[in-house]
Amino acid sequence: MNRELTHEELTELRVVRSMHERKSEMAELSDAFVALPGGLGTLEAFCELLTWAQLGLHRKPCAILDVAGYFQPLVRFLDHMTREEFMARPHRDMVLVEEDPEVLVRRLRDYHPPETPRWLKAGQT
Repeated sequence: MNRELTHEELTELRVVRSMHERKSEMAELSDAFVALPGGLGTLEAFCELLTWAQLGLHRKPCAILDVAGYFQPLVRFLDHMTREEFMARPHRDMVLVEEDPEVLVRRLRDYHPPETPRWLKAGQT
């Protein structure tokens, strides 16, 4: 709380000791993950959550709200990783990308995770 601004009118505020604890708690409480335009922290958190999905640690949708094409370089890179076989097609398909928030919300509601082999069991990380 000393390092970030705190919204004074929240209905609930959870204070944690570390970024790892923060991400873990957010992942547990969330139904889906949506990256909005941001910086390195946004990119790092999104990639970690996508990796957790790839490893089978959760089956929640991971999405990008691509405001004004902000994420197009990242989307092209994910497609490049897939073409070069560093990312499996089912894992690439887990990333929902939309410019329209209403369309994205519909896709999040309709999301069915692909069947992918689970690489780790819960608690092995």
